Amino acid sequence: MNTEQFQIQILTWFRKHGRKDLPWQQNVTPYRVWVSEVMLQQTQVSTVIPYFTRFMTSYPNVAALAATPLDSVLHNWAGLGYYARARNLHRSATLIANLDEFPSSLEQLTALPGIGRSTAGAILSIGFGRRAPILDGNIKRVLARFHGIKGWTGDTRINRELWQLAEKFTPNHDCAKYSQAMMDLGALLCTRNQPSCMACPLEHLCNANLTGRTKIIPLPRPAKALPARACYMLLLHTPQNQCYLEKRPPTGIWGGLWALPEFATKQSLIDWCTVRNVNPDALDWQRPLRHTFSHFHLDYTPVTANLDDIFDWVMEDNRAIWYNPLSNDQCGMPKPVNRLVENLLQDRQKYN
Repeated sequence: MNTEQFQIQILTWFRKHGRKDLPWQQNVTPYRVWVSEVMLQQTQVSTVIPYFTRFMTSYPNVAALAATPLDSVLHNWAGLGYYARARNLHRSATLIANLDEFPSSLEQLTALPGIGRSTAGAILSIGFGRRAPILDGNIKRVLARFHGIKGWTGDTRINRELWQLAEKFTPNHDCAKYSQAMMDLGALLCTRNQPSCMACPLEHLCNANLTGRTKIIPLPRPAKALPARACYMLLLHTPQNQCYLEKRPPTGIWGGLWALPEFATKQSLIDWCTVRNVNPDALDWQRPLRHTFSHFHLDYTPVTANLDDIFDWVMEDNRAIWYNPLSNDQCGMPKPVNRLVENLLQDRQKYN
């Protein structure tokens, strides 16, 4: 199958079977494509859809996103994880808002925080209708199987080879449809497990299918035993439903989000409370919970205490707040922290 035949097969299949009703496929703009591509990184379509819809309602264009405080953006992102994506979106939006127009070249786009070559390619091909190859996880799998490329697609050598193939097969016309078709083919048919080869337009020429190697091409990421880190999270609350939160540093895990005070040891938590006149005997030590990141497990023990009133010391640099989750204030919290606060409120309502 030559390059043109490959493109025809892909586009013909897409016209009949491709997805055309996803939210980001409506009223297509480079901005909407960009936001959707960032959200879809390491996240399933079904999870992204409600987040994207809410995000577009809150920030319908680059100017609106740039003008919004980061706390509000993180609040709307809470639950999607990988919060660096939201921080980079906001930072890039502030840079784009100062330009005369949305960046429209590969060099301009990849110079922005959080935009790699594949995301830039999606913006150019789907948002602008220009020829630009993309290579997300789905497309890597399609190309690796079709050409019988063994190994893990994250390997530098294999990744370089796949980019060469993506460049070769990307057409000069119908760029947006082709990019979406390749992503759909990987997401709907050429799935990681149990691919639907009989429904695939490339079935009779796919190397992995013809040689019975779809289960081993491509190889999964080499397994690593995730290390575990333990900590204690302190949830201080008042009868008025105010919870004490501290803002995390701008980078790192949960960067820029509001979270509970975190301690490596019981004693450091007790010492912190003692300095602030919180009676250690009033602390309720709960069972440990686990939250898994991409590179480690966090085993955290919630510790709660009901205070009569808020602290009366000065909170410097706005790095700490008393937050009422029943208010309309927007406060970006990590999912585990938000869950602890919500559970506390539910317990109160149950017994009040």
